[in-house]
Amino acid sequence: MSSIKTVGVVGGGQMGGGIAQVAAVSGHAVVLVDSSEAQLARAKADHAKRLAREVEKGKMDAAAREAALAKISYTTDLEKVGGADIVIEAIVEDEGVKAELFGRLAKVLTGNQILASNTSSISITRIAAAAEKAFAGAGARVIGMHFFNPVPIMKLVEVINGLQTSAETTQRVLALSAAMGKTAIPANDRPGFVSNRVLMPMINEAFYAWMEGVAEPQHVDEIMKLGCNFPMGPLNLADFIGLDTCVHIMDVLAEGLNNDRYRACPLLKQLVAAGRLGVKSGRGVFDYSKGK
Repeated sequence: MSSIKTVGVVGGGQMGGGIAQVAAVSGHAVVLVDSSEAQLARAKADHAKRLAREVEKGKMDAAAREAALAKISYTTDLEKVGGADIVIEAIVEDEGVKAELFGRLAKVLTGNQILASNTSSISITRIAAAAEKAFAGAGARVIGMHFFNPVPIMKLVEVINGLQTSAETTQRVLALSAAMGKTAIPANDRPGFVSNRVLMPMINEAFYAWMEGVAEPQHVDEIMKLGCNFPMGPLNLADFIGLDTCVHIMDVLAEGLNNDRYRACPLLKQLVAAGRLGVKSGRGVFDYSKGK
């Protein structure tokens, strides 16, 4: 049973909003923080819409929906997470930005609270070092909780211990993950962990196959779906993840593993430079401007 009652989430985007929703539905009080009032308004509207859909599908009743929505508070004030038992960071996948945030959080959360990062590839040890520098002892309370998108549907949480992470922190996070209806699986603190260490080079190779004229994008995806039983083709999946995020993760792998074979495909980088980021921008490899 989890000892965690209140969950803070920093970042009101797709991932942070999803984490906040799952935490609230599982009975936790939630404080969702974002620097943008507009983003918080979008997150609040998304929560109402998604949970209304769950009621329509018969997966929850109206009373449970209202109870979950009532458990989430929305704020631009980072210090409002000071009373949380855990704060889960779900901001931009940039090590410098995350390190700065964890330094601030270490000063806000000076007790026994856990500082978790939803990073998909960045070193938990280095993030923990930023927290430790800001507040002695904070590094032991830093851990990785890599959720998968869409958070309300995907069951996995990749749990990453940094060198400083304490055993108590790990056990509390495993218990919280179970309480949120997730399956927590450990991975070591190496670039990309397991999921992106395996997935991203495959996606990158799909871009090379397209760039080198091996097949058209839709054919690359169909071959992988029908031949490898993938539910979604790698190029479509890249659009869903965000092409800019794919480039960033490949950069982290290349730098962290000191191997240029992990560098992002030139065509992938070219699409990002053109602003074609995938579903979130309306166009990436494929066109989503009409909702397709």
